[in-house]
Amino acid sequence: MVDQPDWDLRLGYLIHDVSRLRRMMFDRALAPLGITRSQWWVLAFISRKDGLPQTQLANELDVGKVAVGALIDRLESSGFVIRQADPVDRRVKRVYVTKQARGFLEKLRKETDKFNAMIVNGIDRKQLEGASDALLAMKHNLLAMSDGTLPESQKESEETEAPRAKARKRRRAA
Repeated sequence: MVDQPDWDLRLGYLIHDVSRLRRMMFDRALAPLGITRSQWWVLAFISRKDGLPQTQLANELDVGKVAVGALIDRLESSGFVIRQADPVDRRVKRVYVTKQARGFLEKLRKETDKFNAMIVNGIDRKQLEGASDALLAMKHNLLAMSDGTLPESQKESEETEAPRAKARKRRRAA
């Protein structure tokens, strides 16, 4: 039988290492295009939510306002985004993708597809789907934890465990 704590620790390190290596190699792959992964990430997000206020963009990306502002500055100087004052509240700056960026994003998507194909090379489709399902479940559990709720399966196990714990406590007291 697998020693659970060692396996859990190994899984955490493996997830971290794969994520770190993917980020590092992705930056290398994008370098010839003159864009960083962080810039690509912000640009791709804006392209899906065009016209988002800059402060809301920072919140949704979970990045500081100053950091997202600096990324948008670089994207703006490259001609990929423009900032426009909100028509109702002139203090609010909305960020829009330019026509130039749309063409560039197509090129980026092709490069990303090639990159991802290299990463999964030699891995069976069923294995990839299983890994994806497991990571998605972990993501849902983490999101549930972040807003103070328990994952459904944990709620069920705690609900069944609570009466058992009370019974054990009564037996020990007796």
